[in-house]
Amino acid sequence: MLKLMVETDSINLIKVSKILDERGWMGSEIIGNKGSRGLFLVIQHADRYPEKQRKYLAMLKEAVDHDRAKPHNLSYLDLAYLEDRVAVNNMGEKQVYGIQMDIDPETEEYFVYPLIDPDNVDKRRSEVGLEPMSEYLAFWKLSWDVEEYKELLKKM
Repeated sequence: MLKLMVETDSINLIKVSKILDERGWMGSEIIGNKGSRGLFLVIQHADRYPEKQRKYLAMLKEAVDHDRAKPHNLSYLDLAYLEDRVAVNNMGEKQVYGIQMDIDPETEEYFVYPLIDPDNVDKRRSEVGLEPMSEYLAFWKLSWDVEEYKELLKKM
């Protein structure tokens, strides 16, 4: 099953790369929410190809910067998710929005990967249409205490 998934992901990445290389990042206003979401999901889950993720992150940023994506639509959220995913996949980089989490193998508890300036994470999240950290983490039955998180970061 895993082999089939990896093969399918690779084929999808080849197809999506061709589309993006030929046409650039097209927002939902051009290809609809499903099309935009499909492009994003293939790139977002291309963890075996971090160079592709970085390349298309830059392309998505350019689309957002040049107003080919409207605030709080799918492209802004995609940008936030992909930015954090790329940061986590490139060891040593900190996330911007606190989206990416993992499970500590010792405690078996979820934790938020390191992020820049935790004191202002909710402000950054709000700017792209994400809920506050406390609401986001409540989904996993976790609480958000920025001071506790900063102490945890010192141990990472």
